[in-house]
Amino acid sequence: MASVKKKICLLGSFAVGKTSLIERFVYDRFDEKYLTTIGVKISQKALPPIQVPNSGQMIQHTFLIWDIAALEKFDSAVMNYFRGAAGALVVADLTRPETIGYINEVCDRFKSINPDAIVVVLGNKLDIFKEDKKTLTALKTTAADYETDLILTSAKTGEQVEQAFMNLSQKIGCPQ
Repeated sequence: MASVKKKICLLGSFAVGKTSLIERFVYDRFDEKYLTTIGVKISQKALPPIQVPNSGQMIQHTFLIWDIAALEKFDSAVMNYFRGAAGALVVADLTRPETIGYINEVCDRFKSINPDAIVVVLGNKLDIFKEDKKTLTALKTTAADYETDLILTSAKTGEQVEQAFMNLSQKIGCPQ
């Protein structure tokens, strides 16, 4: 079995739950207090092994997870945070549809630095989301624009959080 470290980024508008998703995934905990991320915070976690499609090879990814603060401007320092990333989870807050618009901007910037990187779109805060077809349609359209999956998550309850990271791991696969 191959063991491979991959840099991934969590991207999205402020207060969409990026840090909470990482806390749930890495440490299996949730904190009600909101603390703004300043700059970048890096966490690490080994994922369960996956079988790479077509080759049958078993691989275990260790994700170096970069929690990047939402920023109004994308200066060279911020763009450098993106460098070398194999993928990103791009997060919107289901209860704040205006956060969906930020996904296109941040994905375009991210992909301009890492054109071959994989992105997966997350709609977070499923535990308090009152189903709204317009919001879901907008998120599905955004995910389709980047030819990727949409996964609805709740950092608070843990719903679909591990699956989101595993989905990204599966899509990244193994380097040739």
